[in-house]
Amino acid sequence: MTVRPCWLGVCLVVLLAPSALAGDEPAPAARVETRVYKKTAQAELALAIHYPPGWTASDKRPMIVFFFGGGWTNGKITQFEPQASYLASRGLVAARADYRVKSRHEVTPEQCVEDAKSAMRWCRSHARELGVDPDKLIAAGGSAGGHIAACTSLAPGLDAKDDDLAISSRPNALVLFNPVLSFEGVPQLMERIGGREELGKAISPTSHLSAESPPTILFYGGDDRLLAQGESHQAKAKSLGARVELEVTPGQGHGYFNRSPHRERTLKQADEFLKSLGYLDGPPTIVIPREP
Repeated sequence: MTVRPCWLGVCLVVLLAPSALAGDEPAPAARVETRVYKKTAQAELALAIHYPPGWTASDKRPMIVFFFGGGWTNGKITQFEPQASYLASRGLVAARADYRVKSRHEVTPEQCVEDAKSAMRWCRSHARELGVDPDKLIAAGGSAGGHIAACTSLAPGLDAKDDDLAISSRPNALVLFNPVLSFEGVPQLMERIGGREELGKAISPTSHLSAESPPTILFYGGDDRLLAQGESHQAKAKSLGARVELEVTPGQGHGYFNRSPHRERTLKQADEFLKSLGYLDGPPTIVIPREP
């Protein structure tokens, strides 16, 4: 396999309306609410929460939380708007989480992980008012966002000092798009944390896999050099008896899932994965466009 150079730059995101993802008949629009989940010295951090049609506060629905990519440096909360809108149309409560990044808040990946854990704790602690089952939380994200989503389950410590540690940040499932899964042994990544080996190990999800790790689906392009990390992660999970599915699209590089038709294909596979866990009912409603 020829590996093309590709890394963690910000990828172009093409946004689709929910009706374009859901088929010929427009899906009922989900209500979107903004809620602050954390106050930091640099900024207030919020969630954009998509409530499905027919939602009530007495529901106990699964909830998915998306974290944007951008190399822990850039990125915008709008990245996963199409995916959140679609999954809300399928019945989930879907959220897009803001978190601190280097360009806007002068932080390192350590604080990005801390914010992701805070976001998951907030969702679990507010499950009752969100109409959410606290035992059916899903963390999701792409690239650096996929990394911090994985770390909400697979990274020890790194908790915000004001977090209630009696509330678990651990999701019940993971949906990860070309995530970084290990800092250890990767000089370009270790440079981002000042070469701190202990921190590098702490924020390397593969190092913390166990038989109890949450079921996970990984998406990579075949030409993404991060694919090797996904393969290692799956192999270790298999040896431990944990469920990790790996979906590879040949000929595609980093961030391919942001573009149609790969956005629709990966979202359909994520839908089927969540259905296998009992989080969704019925077949996916996405129409995958033909490639030109």
